[in-house]
Amino acid sequence: MSRRNTPKKRPITPDPIYQSRLVSMLSNRLLKNGKKALAQKILYQAMEKVSESTQKDPLEVLRQAVLQVTPLVEVKSRRVGGSTFQVPLEVNTERGTTLGLRWLVDAARNRPGREMVSKLANEIIDASNQTGNATRKREETHRMAEANKAFAQFRF
Repeated sequence: MSRRNTPKKRPITPDPIYQSRLVSMLSNRLLKNGKKALAQKILYQAMEKVSESTQKDPLEVLRQAVLQVTPLVEVKSRRVGGSTFQVPLEVNTERGTTLGLRWLVDAARNRPGREMVSKLANEIIDASNQTGNATRKREETHRMAEANKAFAQFRF
């Protein structure tokens, strides 16, 4: 990774069904071994399941879920004078969304059960209701940043 310049941000194309960049980002997070069609199929079936069980617009439920899971602060390790501190930092909006989607997919993968469609749908519904493992991960991150607030002067 070059320290001199940052790479250009690639534009994210919206997905073909919902015309949403968020859905496209989530399908890319689900991706394994380059099988994008399979990831999109799983995601669209999960969205149908979400709409059946909540009787709401699945895109709105997904937006609400990502909003509930997105962290506002995170901690990064910073080495000062031979000791390492966990320094709390505010999260950029793009990074926050990326972290939220990553936590949502990881929590869905770690759920018990066999089929990914139902696990992902249940995790999206739980996250929109402020429950579930992805929301717990966000709260844990916020708690850690609050505990290490004393080291905020060591910001980068």
